[in-house]
Amino acid sequence: MALAAMRESLARARARSDGRWVRSLAAAALLGLSLLMPYWRVTLYAPQYPGGLRADIYLTRVGGDAREIDILNHYIGMKSLSLAAPLERRLAVPLVLGGVLAVGSAPLFGRLGLLLQAPAVVFPVGVVADLAYWLWRFGHSLDPSAPIRVEPFMPPVIGRGTVMQFTTVAAPRWGFLLAVATAALALYNVVTGWRR
Repeated sequence: MALAAMRESLARARARSDGRWVRSLAAAALLGLSLLMPYWRVTLYAPQYPGGLRADIYLTRVGGDAREIDILNHYIGMKSLSLAAPLERRLAVPLVLGGVLAVGSAPLFGRLGLLLQAPAVVFPVGVVADLAYWLWRFGHSLDPSAPIRVEPFMPPVIGRGTVMQFTTVAAPRWGFLLAVATAALALYNVVTGWRR
């Protein structure tokens, strides 16, 4: 009996949603998929690596040539990339999965469900702000006893930056773009749902 009532309620919610269900489920799927892909890539060019070394930044780890980049960064006293954002990496999976559940189930709750989509809207901004913070922190906490002394600096969040003979190029990757697509779908749901 309760199951039948729940099915009926779900059917009514679907009928009222005008595509909100499809957008919400698509947004949830994109957000979940983003967890498997790198959010950012930093490519470091050095004289001994003219083709560049690439560090792929996932929400849970740093992949690619991170070890080789750490070796080069050691000369200017920069910390290992693996030491960045330990709390964020630990919380990434439960937060993203919570977001998937919230966004995917939001149409069930009518106008209250719009609030469940709000975190997904601001998530990409939070990712960029957190990345910028860690880049700034690493560039401003150089080991003073390093073999090569450089002034504190801010590595680029997006684009190209140069320190001595090293050039870095940073750009978003598929994981971040999927999170942005999730945010766009969730924002559309919030705006259209609020106007009703």
